[in-house]
Amino acid sequence: MGSFKGHILPGTLFLLVGLWHTWSSLVRYVTNPKSFRVRIWNPLKGFNGRIKYLELYVVAIGSFIDMCIELLYSPHLKIFVKGVLNPAHMNDFEHSAMLLMFFIFGTVSLLSETTSLFVLPEGALCLIGAAAFSAEYLLFYFHSTTHKGLEGYYHLLLVFLIALCILSTVAGALFPTSFPVDLCNGIAITLQGLWFYQTAFTLYGPMMPTGCRLSETGILCRSVDSEVRGELLANFQMFSMVSGVLVVVAIVYGFISSRSGSSDLYEVEMD
Repeated sequence: MGSFKGHILPGTLFLLVGLWHTWSSLVRYVTNPKSFRVRIWNPLKGFNGRIKYLELYVVAIGSFIDMCIELLYSPHLKIFVKGVLNPAHMNDFEHSAMLLMFFIFGTVSLLSETTSLFVLPEGALCLIGAAAFSAEYLLFYFHSTTHKGLEGYYHLLLVFLIALCILSTVAGALFPTSFPVDLCNGIAITLQGLWFYQTAFTLYGPMMPTGCRLSETGILCRSVDSEVRGELLANFQMFSMVSGVLVVVAIVYGFISSRSGSSDLYEVEMD
């Protein structure tokens, strides 16, 4: 069973990265559509040194901290019991393995951009990012903690968003000049972060559907009708979230276009 904090922390990381990716994609396209290239990450223009790679540090450090929480803090350092992995915390170990992939992606990208040890093309970094999303997809699809009922439905919708992240990231390697692919990737990551938040507030916070409650074994609904109403509510939340994000993206695109000739428009660096 999940928790409020367990969804808020990864949701915050995905949301920050997704919003920055979406904004950067829009700015880079409006600034120079003919030379647009897909980017798996976006630097901060106007800054020198490490701050330029802030996004990669957020991914690497954020995933590492979350991994330590899942691997060390959650099981209270009792990783092994009688010579085997602690069976009471298998879900925590699975989460840490998934987070390890995002840590690897962030670290490899940093090394590729800041050192001469190995320089990888953007397409290769896209595939490494897709591998991290694939690990997340496999985790939630084959979770040792079987999500049933309303909890399972919320995680099923999350799996769809993760699949969209995988497809758009792989497409970035195949179509390196496609603005729709790059924008879709940013939107998909943003939606994933928002859905983590929605799940936290609905299943483990104050927005629990009427007729359902949080118990020690999971989310229990007093009747089939209550569970169905909860699933319909989830559909409405997802629809509203997707529509809202698309409307905001359209507004931001219009704002950036209207300011494209202004000297104070923030232009993202295109390395």
